[in-house]
Amino acid sequence: MADKKKNTGGAMRLDRLLGEMGIGSRSQIRKMAGKGLIAVNGTAVKAADVKVRPGADVILVEGRPVAYVAQEYYMLNKPQGVVSATEDGRYPTVVDLIEDAARRDLFPVGRLDIDTEGLLLLTNDGDLAHRLLSPKKHVDKVYFVRYEGKLPEDAEERLADGLALADGERTRPAELKRTGEKEAYLTIREGKFHQVKRMFEALGCRVTYLKRMSMGPISLDPELKPGEYRPLTEKELKALGAAGYGTGEEKPPKPPACSAPAASPRQAVIFDLDGTLVDSMWMWKAIDIEYLGRYGLSCPDDLQRAIEGMSFSETAAYFKERFHLADSLDEIKAAWVQMSLEKYQKEVPLKPGAREFLNFLAGQGVKMGIATSNGQAMVDAVLDALDIRKYFQVVATACEAAAGKPAPDIYLLVAERLGVAPEKCAVFEDVPAGIQAGKSAGMLVFAVEDDFSAEMRREKEELADYFIDDFYEILRNEDAAGLFANQP
Repeated sequence: MADKKKNTGGAMRLDRLLGEMGIGSRSQIRKMAGKGLIAVNGTAVKAADVKVRPGADVILVEGRPVAYVAQEYYMLNKPQGVVSATEDGRYPTVVDLIEDAARRDLFPVGRLDIDTEGLLLLTNDGDLAHRLLSPKKHVDKVYFVRYEGKLPEDAEERLADGLALADGERTRPAELKRTGEKEAYLTIREGKFHQVKRMFEALGCRVTYLKRMSMGPISLDPELKPGEYRPLTEKELKALGAAGYGTGEEKPPKPPACSAPAASPRQAVIFDLDGTLVDSMWMWKAIDIEYLGRYGLSCPDDLQRAIEGMSFSETAAYFKERFHLADSLDEIKAAWVQMSLEKYQKEVPLKPGAREFLNFLAGQGVKMGIATSNGQAMVDAVLDALDIRKYFQVVATACEAAAGKPAPDIYLLVAERLGVAPEKCAVFEDVPAGIQAGKSAGMLVFAVEDDFSAEMRREKEELADYFIDDFYEILRNEDAAGLFANQP
């Protein structure tokens, strides 16, 4: 079928196959095998880690066949009143609409506001989603807009030059085509929060109806009514590949860039927050520039490296001393909190593959904690906005530790609260100071790629046990994923 990529090649572990098809966690699958409820080619298997050949072996769970589908791709005409999420406690989600999907790990490629209609892709292909959403790709997204008010005569020119929004943020060049009275098509190449609405507001108008018509080479099928969907066709999948986005072609697993010693499975994983779990480092540089600008000061080139690893309070003290600020430490921190909260709540996304990795760890029964240099108010804002608080048993800030990173205090504190020995913990970090903190704590450390620290990559590779470009890299690599296997 054109919509489903079937794996008919190499072998894979049975528990992994069944887990990906939504049968249960690895521990649940292991128990099912122990009860004789799983059969391969007519023979009951007692060990869930046996190798099977997807597409070739016949697998039955409680007498029902389980067919393996590696990737699925759907086009949805998103209706109003439905949220672009996998779970939501208040509204139906776009994933709920895809009723006949084989996979249970579909997610939307990007987001449309709850009152926005139109093209939305859903898949479980993380690589494709990352390429389509990456700011570096500048993927065209075309919207049909109805609006109130009168557009300025020079609206096209202002949009083409990049438009300053009400909060001072500037958009990338965009294209406007007026099609009638109070109607237009707008092409943008980024995905800021409420971007189209904010752009029209900056032009003195209010959006009354918004519909996405295309994304990259994929256009909304005019036959689809709001709420209807269909699989992507072979032609559409090839168009994505031809445009350089890829569509889940079979690839050999990509190992982590750093070699690492053999390690036993970890019982707990501790994450840094900014730049590691969430893509937020860009925000802090912007806040530093804006904050210092209030005092007529420029932001020094060495500032970010100078404050790397400092706690929130330590950073405020550093600012006060270095820039001779009259404000108290509490006033400095309060200003930063106010400047950051809206961005954390509305504009900061998870890093690629992070949610999938958190789900994987939860399924393995691995304990999770956060060790961050950030302040508690900002931590609360991002955890709640991204709905990831539920994954973590412990959340600690460096203000609770005796010393900030590169001292190991914060990681040792979280491990103690989790009740797991340091040598049984893994750490994920994005900057050298944090990596050093994890290593000093005696933990296995994964360095995570981040645009903000790209120039530090060589140093991060040398310091860490593993280096990953994104969290999908671990999920694609059985050996790496095996470091987080369920504990007996």
